[in-house]
Amino acid sequence: MTHYIGLIPAAGTGSRMGVDLPKQYLDIAGHPMIYYAVRSMVASPLIDKVYVVLAADDSGWQGYGWGEFGDKLQVLRCGGATRAESVTNGLAAMAADAQDWVLVHDAARPCLTVALIAKLITAVNETEIGGLLAIPVADTLKRASDSHVAHTEPRDGLWQAQTPQMFRHGVLQQALNAGGVPTDEASAVEALGHHPLLVAADSSNFKVTYPNDLRMAQLILAQAILEQAND
Repeated sequence: MTHYIGLIPAAGTGSRMGVDLPKQYLDIAGHPMIYYAVRSMVASPLIDKVYVVLAADDSGWQGYGWGEFGDKLQVLRCGGATRAESVTNGLAAMAADAQDWVLVHDAARPCLTVALIAKLITAVNETEIGGLLAIPVADTLKRASDSHVAHTEPRDGLWQAQTPQMFRHGVLQQALNAGGVPTDEASAVEALGHHPLLVAADSSNFKVTYPNDLRMAQLILAQAILEQAND
């Protein structure tokens, strides 16, 4: 029987936020940012288990309460120096079969919804390789040279990758063990000659990278909480 497994690499420091605290532990409405990614993954009835990959010396995790998620949430202290290393180590440490689907999600994308997870799983189930949430690029793109515009890049056919990115455990292990320095799981799978499916998401599932992004995430999550209270 095929299972769906969530994997959240969270061993990074988030240096571009300009703070000493690891980015995944920045506060949003009384919870660390990673809480919201975990909550959505655990809340999905389609996902059987959620693994969080931490650095071996991470001292922040135990400062928060995670009991509400029960045994569905498991912690692996095998994070690496890069995202790819953390995912690779997590794949090796988790209890999974080669045919199980693994959904890798950024700890810094707190606005993921259960509905988007279901949309991804439903679409990717029809493929052999896998796929990822993404949105078509809407902005005009400029190629820079020495802080000046070198030229405008055509945006036709360009998509902005998001997470989760969903691939079979065996395929993902093979792709990440093949070497190179992939920036995401999809690019590692592409290097094997495969063509992952693009599943349309929305812009609210953005990655918190800079300080202003944190404020935007706070507003989106506050609105979601308000809408739930009014239902």
